[in-house]
Amino acid sequence: MAKERTHRIALIGAGPRGTSVLERLLAHAAAQRQRGPGVGLHIDLIDPYPPGAGHVWRPGQSRHFLMNTPSLFPTLSPGTMFDAAPVAGLSFEQWRQQLLQGGPDERVGLSDDDVKELAGLDAAGFASRALYGRYLRWMFECLAAHCRGDVSLTVHATEAVRVNQTAGGLEIELNDGPDLVADSVVLALGHLPAGLRPDQQALLSSAARLGLRYRPPAIPADVDWSAFPAGEPVLARGLGLNFFDMMMQLTVGRGGKFVESGDGPDQALRYEPSGAEPVLYGGSRRGTPYRAKANLTTYIPRRVKLRFLTPERAGRLAASGIQPAFDHDLWPLMHRDAVWTYYQTMARVRPSAFRQGPDTFMPQLDEILSAGVTAGAEPWERVADRLIDQHVAPDDQLHIRHLAHPFSRRHFESPADHDAAVLQHLEADAAGSAAGEDDPLKMAIGALNAARSVVKTVVADGGLTDSSWLNELRGWFEPFVEGLASGPPALRIEQIAALARAGLVHFIGPDPKFHIDERTGLFTASSPWVRGGAVAAGQMVEAMMPANNVTVNVSPLLRQLLDDGLARPKMMVSIEETPVATSGLDVTAPPYRLRMMSGRHHEGLYALGLQLSSVQWGTAIAAQAGGNPESGARTLKDADDIAADIMRRATDAGGCSMTVEYS
Repeated sequence: MAKERTHRIALIGAGPRGTSVLERLLAHAAAQRQRGPGVGLHIDLIDPYPPGAGHVWRPGQSRHFLMNTPSLFPTLSPGTMFDAAPVAGLSFEQWRQQLLQGGPDERVGLSDDDVKELAGLDAAGFASRALYGRYLRWMFECLAAHCRGDVSLTVHATEAVRVNQTAGGLEIELNDGPDLVADSVVLALGHLPAGLRPDQQALLSSAARLGLRYRPPAIPADVDWSAFPAGEPVLARGLGLNFFDMMMQLTVGRGGKFVESGDGPDQALRYEPSGAEPVLYGGSRRGTPYRAKANLTTYIPRRVKLRFLTPERAGRLAASGIQPAFDHDLWPLMHRDAVWTYYQTMARVRPSAFRQGPDTFMPQLDEILSAGVTAGAEPWERVADRLIDQHVAPDDQLHIRHLAHPFSRRHFESPADHDAAVLQHLEADAAGSAAGEDDPLKMAIGALNAARSVVKTVVADGGLTDSSWLNELRGWFEPFVEGLASGPPALRIEQIAALARAGLVHFIGPDPKFHIDERTGLFTASSPWVRGGAVAAGQMVEAMMPANNVTVNVSPLLRQLLDDGLARPKMMVSIEETPVATSGLDVTAPPYRLRMMSGRHHEGLYALGLQLSSVQWGTAIAAQAGGNPESGARTLKDADDIAADIMRRATDAGGCSMTVEYS
């Protein structure tokens, strides 16, 4: 007979991660009912933003903000991935197709803009974040509707500001509403506000004193873009995804239009201004925007087949008890996969690039790459470089590490010269994306992207040495591969090129320096590689997200947990053998219970998502539909591990009637 007590669960954060835990809890509760008496659960879902969508994906935001994964990629439903079958839900692409194939009743709750976007989208297209938020909201509503009699759910549209250990359990203090008590608390906090770096704080303070407009790092949907006057220069630090959001909001968002130019894939668009646009000056360390994704019908190019960093080969490292170092054990294999994919594609699409033909070159390259490094032997890179120099013209060669700094050590005589070089770079990138699987460079990047999933599995949960994690994986490789494989849809590169041709976007140059000139009372930006390139403006935007680092966050809840010793940052030992506080929380092995300041873990306090950035790599990426639960769909596995552990601890709870309440 079931006991009367109900296990109380607080999910703090109702975005994709928190909703995933809700889905897994309901799935495990349903599986438990099939085996015998159900387990009583009461779930409090706490978030000031809409359940399902949360903060980042809220449906009301600008439709100019796009996802950077195609529609075929993301999911909140695990499908048949786990033993506990989902009680409801579809992948994003399945949801999109269901809405298109269904009648008007299927589209209740969607706006006219939602319906229009759905009709113009395909599996390889890139949805707006607003539309993805509609999907996430729909997922939550499905879960709420499919709950059964031994689970109750209350949604609290407010913020949790404290969690305290009491004799009765974990007490949660809400910003607006009565305190709650829970037996289990799951932190699914997502993106949190963060403190500024000293240089950013100095800019903010000086800007306030001088009456300048400075926008710190922020989620783009949180920024009032209407505040930037037409025709005036705006400095932007960062040329990643946030820059593209800003760019679109200040151009098309103000009535401008992109029109087909008919001039080929490298100059596919022309921009017709409205006259309401400011003039953007963007700068970043590499000096160029992130590279565009290739136009593909799959997430990873179909022709990419990893030969060297395969899951089987990576698995042998762990099986043999080896804790790898990234530069020594993983990067050489990734590098070989990228080199082989590049020249294999070149041999297929442009055999004339090889002086003696690909049939002479490719077998020799295969032999070099397959041999790799042996004790006392010359490194394979040098041997391969000699072969490549002999057979391939310099302009057709792949120098993979140079891609991180395409203008490395190149001086420009004027800003106009630098703008022209960046525009040429953008047009070549757009043409490469249009070629899809027939572009050697995009295919090499596709191989790196495929290998990222393998690396993600290898390095999770202490799979990499501390110094390698700090100095290699997070130190140089993460920004390198993000600039290549985490870029925007190709359309955004075509658009920024069109804006550059229209004179509305300029590029400051590599390694830019931003400061305030006290004499003029303006922001200034310049690059040491561009002569006469200093730009002055009364406005500056940090075109980046707030830092994902628990040690600098300004979340009242997380700060309290750290200050009270219920949580602590994970420490690692650097190559200099000194302790370093990392960006994420210190947690146990899955199901990721928080380690307290004492070193002990709390049985009922769990975390998943961005705050696991010290035990996982790539925590911001959505779960991949049909992905491997150890890599592409890892966030779903984390949710399943946590839900299974909560159900294990809840076996003494009784049943209750299902209700969904909003407070």
